[in-house]
This record gives sequence, structure tokens and C-alpha cells, in this order.
Amino acid sequence: MAAPKRFLTENYIDFPSETEAELEGEQFNHAKNVLRLGVGSEITLLDGSGREYTAIIAACGKRSMTAHITGFTVGDKEPRTPVRLLVGALKGDKTELVVQKATELGIGSVGVFSSEYCSAYLTPSKLERLNKVAREATKQCYRSVAPKVEFYDNLGDALASAADYENKLFACEFESNSQADMRGLRGSAAIVVGSEGGFTEEEYALARERYGFKGITLGKRILRAETAAVALTAIVMHSLGELQ
Repeated sequence: MAAPKRFLTENYIDFPSETEAELEGEQFNHAKNVLRLGVGSEITLLDGSGREYTAIIAACGKRSMTAHITGFTVGDKEPRTPVRLLVGALKGDKTELVVQKATELGIGSVGVFSSEYCSAYLTPSKLERLNKVAREATKQCYRSVAPKVEFYDNLGDALASAADYENKLFACEFESNSQADMRGLRGSAAIVVGSEGGFTEEEYALARERYGFKGITLGKRILRAETAAVALTAIVMHSLGELQ
């Protein structure tokens, strides 16, 4: 028997004080018009708290459906250690690919930024699309909390957003030796990967001197930006024990 379909709610569910929840917008449309779910269907609700609520659809209208909650469990697929990915805006749908794969790998949050050599840009609609990609990937890989995707119009603000992370890793194509031991990571981590154009020497210096990032290399081959972002995320997650 297939597992119940999973849906994200817009609001926190105060169960057991609250025993009903509404599905609206894209989640409602997916449930009713794509999956053809109706009254009596069993579903799982995710409210971003880490809980997974078992529920049954009790009513279905034209723009929303009501689910009756019967219980909850705490999801076991969320990473134990927070990891934040900062990535330069990429051309086409490559940023979507990075957000999707990073979500599957267990990233906690994503910051997309513009930098000196970045030739792509992000509109509000594109940012919302990235968050939708994160939500859909969250459901697909059975996570309980969708990573939030934010945009920064300059590298400095993006780097500053990672101030509280214990490990700060900056992937740089012109760095010959890694300044951090990737095999011995412990604690939260923020990782930075540039856009297709990479970084300037000044941006690399800014990251090191003002924000405390350490330069790392991903080997002697030049990777595409999207490959580097996914690969570095996987390396960090494995080092922290999240892929074991």
C-alpha cells in the first residue's frame, strides 16, 4: 500500500488543541486537481515544526479542503546539524536544480546571491519558484521541514547571513590548497559556491578577512557551478555523518 501523500500547511498546527487544518493554494490544487484526492483520503501534513501529522480529508470545496488530524509523529529525516548553502544566481533553470538536489541532501537553508561576475538575476516570481521547488523536493524525499530560499543582491549580505555558523567554507576556483580539513568537520556549516563566472580576488579576500570564511578547492578539474554546489553539499553532509 502506498504511503499517504504529503502536504505542507501554511500555519503551525497546535495539535491536540487544533484537530483540523486547511489546505489552500498550490497544496490544495495538487491534492484535488493533480492527485484527485477527496473526502476520506488519508494524507500527511507538514507544518514546518518537524512534526508529521496523520490526517483524513473531511471536506473539499472549490478553493480549499479541510483535513481532520488524528495524530502525529516526529519526522526522522531532518539533518542533525544545520548546513546553509550560499550560491550565486545561475542561468536558466540551474538554480532550481541546485535547490532541488541540496534539499534532497539535507540542506537547512539556501541563500542565492548576485556577485561581480554573476550574469543571472532573480525576480520575485523566480524566488517564489525556487521556494516551490524546495517544498516539492521536501515532500519527495520525505523530509519534514522545507528549506527557505532567500535572495541577496550582493555577496556581502549573503556572507553576513552565515555569521552564526561554526564552519565557513568558500569554494574558490583559483585556490590551490584547501584551508580547511573537509574530513574533520564538526558543527554547523555554511558553504559558498559562485555563479558561472566565479569570484574576483577582491570577493575572495572579503569572504576571508571580514567574514571568516576559509577557501577550499574541489580538485584540479574545473566544475560547472551547479556541479560544484551539489558536490560540495554532498561532501559536507557526508563529513558531518548525514549520508551514513
